[in-house]
Amino acid sequence: MSFPLGNRRRVSATLPFSFLVALSFAVAAIAGGSKSPYCNNPVQLAMVKIWVDGDEGEYLAGLTASFGATLPEEKNKVPKLPAVFSNPLNGCSSSSSKLSGSAALSVRGDCDFVTKAKVAQSGGAQALLVINDKEEIEQIDCSGDVSPNISIPVVMVPKSVRDELTKTMANKRVELLLYAPTRPIVDISVVFLWAMSVGTVFTASLWQEFGISEQTEKRLNESSSKESSDAGTDSDNDQETIDISVKGAILFVILASVFLLLLFFFMSSWFLLVLTVLFCIGGVQGMHNIIMTPVTRKCRNCPQKTVRLPVIGEVSILSLGVFLLCVIFAVAWAVHRRASYSWVGQNILGICMMINVLQLARLPNIKVATVLLCLAFFYDIFWVFISPLIFQQSVMIAVAKGKNTGGESIPMLLRVPRLIDPWGGYNMIGFGDILFPGLLITFTYRFDRESKKSMGKGYFVWLMVGYGFGLFFTYLGLYLMNGNGQPALLYLVPCTLGVTVVLAAIRGDLKALWGYSSKSSAMINPTAEV
Repeated sequence: MSFPLGNRRRVSATLPFSFLVALSFAVAAIAGGSKSPYCNNPVQLAMVKIWVDGDEGEYLAGLTASFGATLPEEKNKVPKLPAVFSNPLNGCSSSSSKLSGSAALSVRGDCDFVTKAKVAQSGGAQALLVINDKEEIEQIDCSGDVSPNISIPVVMVPKSVRDELTKTMANKRVELLLYAPTRPIVDISVVFLWAMSVGTVFTASLWQEFGISEQTEKRLNESSSKESSDAGTDSDNDQETIDISVKGAILFVILASVFLLLLFFFMSSWFLLVLTVLFCIGGVQGMHNIIMTPVTRKCRNCPQKTVRLPVIGEVSILSLGVFLLCVIFAVAWAVHRRASYSWVGQNILGICMMINVLQLARLPNIKVATVLLCLAFFYDIFWVFISPLIFQQSVMIAVAKGKNTGGESIPMLLRVPRLIDPWGGYNMIGFGDILFPGLLITFTYRFDRESKKSMGKGYFVWLMVGYGFGLFFTYLGLYLMNGNGQPALLYLVPCTLGVTVVLAAIRGDLKALWGYSSKSSAMINPTAEV
């Protein structure tokens, strides 16, 4: 059902859940234990369900005060209350609006929260919703009054509620239902997200067997540069690789930080649209290569009809048809990207793009891998944990939440809807948490293959296991931190780069890996460097 407030279900995926919970004293159960006059109530994440003219709409998330009545966990234990704005709106003095039996709404400011609650309660209100002056929600304290004697629930809601509810309530009847459902310890969607991430890295590593590795072997067996050049034009899928250098790794992390700051300060609807277009272009290219690589491998000697296009030149009809289908898929996703099912298309495009990137960009040795992953390690920690000390909020989390875009997150994420969480929302993982470790894992696969190492004596299998455990520790940290955003590379780098260095040191391969140079990569593109 469409609700004028917009899709408030998205709030649950982006609002920070690392709320400070006050220590609760044992209070005798009075009237079922739902009321407490003291300023030591446990803070609850409140669900505010909304009805418009009798039709159930979406919901928004709020946070209860450390005083007043606690909210029940089940919605059938509380009645729906008509929503009424206090008059004056600040709720600091007796309201000229009739508040009896209603859920009163007031804005933050001009007086303390306890005063607002006492005024609403004296007017007969059954609940008070305080509209914050910013989109985040914060804990409501007693401001020094340790015994406010408030018997109604007090909930803080985001800033956007004011304008949207004002518009809705102008000509429609709005009712609210407040309760606090418990969240499951683990949502099954985490398992799917874990499987997609591990599967993407695994597929990207072995994808060389379906395309690039064959071209490499063919070129290594060529005896002349002309024959090598001819081999490079056998199919539409041939592509060169780019070896990342130490300087390139440092420059990349610097540019990533600059870009993150640009997103933080200048993120808007049009900026998000630009990112969406770029994401679609990368997704189309990746999907086209993913489809065409096995096709051209199986039909390398099959006759193909071609067509000459302006600017592009001669291309096969099959390749052109696949490209057009990929474009249609990407455009359809972009048009419906706000739909509840759009995560499927976003994940398909994103996985294809990441597999393609892991074929184009390569780490030549462990020296470059150490520089890149260590910088990425501190990059993740700084922008998640340290940036709030400078910018008053976590830059990484703010960008992922879709700051100034109405809650729509950037598309450079894999996401899966929470299946058993009453709050809904999505579990997400950024592309960087897959690509950075993926570069190292694909390198170890090439090293094992070119060094003819068995599965047990190689590095690829061990790193895949390490990556899987790193993601597990990430979600474990997310749970232990009550849903607060976690820098995944904090766990993934030690579980991948750390495992590689330790194993190489034990086996005596560290020197070889540190300055390793892949001959096959050099034959594909001996001078490419980023």
